[in-house]
Formats: sequence, C-alpha cells, structure tokens
Amino acid sequence: MFEKPQAEHSWLEPLLGDWLTEAECQMGPGEPLHKSTGETRCRSMEGMWYLLEGSGEEPEGGRWSTLMTLGYDAKKSCYTGTFVGSMMTHLWLYTSGIISEGKKLILNTEGPNFHGEGMTSYKDIIELVDDSHWILTSEILTDEGKWQQIVTSHYRRKT
Repeated sequence: MFEKPQAEHSWLEPLLGDWLTEAECQMGPGEPLHKSTGETRCRSMEGMWYLLEGSGEEPEGGRWSTLMTLGYDAKKSCYTGTFVGSMMTHLWLYTSGIISEGKKLILNTEGPNFHGEGMTSYKDIIELVDDSHWILTSEILTDEGKWQQIVTSHYRRKT
C-alpha cells in the first residue's frame, strides 16, 4: 500500500537544510519594490514530500511566514505541491510541474490577478545554482499574454 519515492524525488534533495533568504517583490512597472530577509528550513517526509518553512521580516517591520510543500506525483508524471503565506489568503496549488534544463523546476499554478479582475496563471521556478544557493522566481501571466517576473528570492545555505 505504501508508495515509495521515485527517482524524480531526488531532484528535491538539494533543498534540504537551513537557508538564509533575501527576497525582492515588485508587482508591476511603477509599483514599489519590497525587500525582505528571513530564514527557511527544508525537511523531508521520508523522501516523498519536502516541506519548506520560512519566516522573516520586511525592513518596515512587517513579519511574514510561509509553507511550501513539494513532491512528485508518479501517476501524473509531474511535480506537485502547495504554497501558503501569512501575507495572503489564497492557497496556491502547484500542478504539472516539470524539470527544465536539469537545474530548474517549473511549477504552474493559478491565483488572483493583481493587475485586474478574476484569476490568472502564475509559475514559480526553482533554480538550483549550486549546493549552497538556489533561487525561487515567481511570474504572472499579464493581460497582454506575457510572463512578468514579480518575485526573486535567493536562498543561501546557512550552515
């Protein structure tokens, strides 16, 4: 009855550990740039799921916390997961995630359209730079049908 981690799960192993986080967020041209720092811990649930728990603060003093889950769905042949943050009420569901160029995991999701009404497509991209550095970027699909980068977070190994 118990499923076992697949070879694809091993792609997530470099995320394990304690990380210092530096993030920049800009929701669109002319919008203010928000910077924040924090820490993230990634742990594994027996190699099947990876949980990334983050917390930190913005220079203006606002605290934040996040929880990302990542795994591989062997039946659907794709990476999947979730994301929640204390700064929003939307539960982000990652679907049809794929590995690109061997170093990038592209996770597709849908969320509130910050540039208009309703919902729109997003993608979060995890790029493994080396054993002690990875980058998470978030992009939104604009009303013009173009991908616009809105968040860049650098994770550097703490220990």
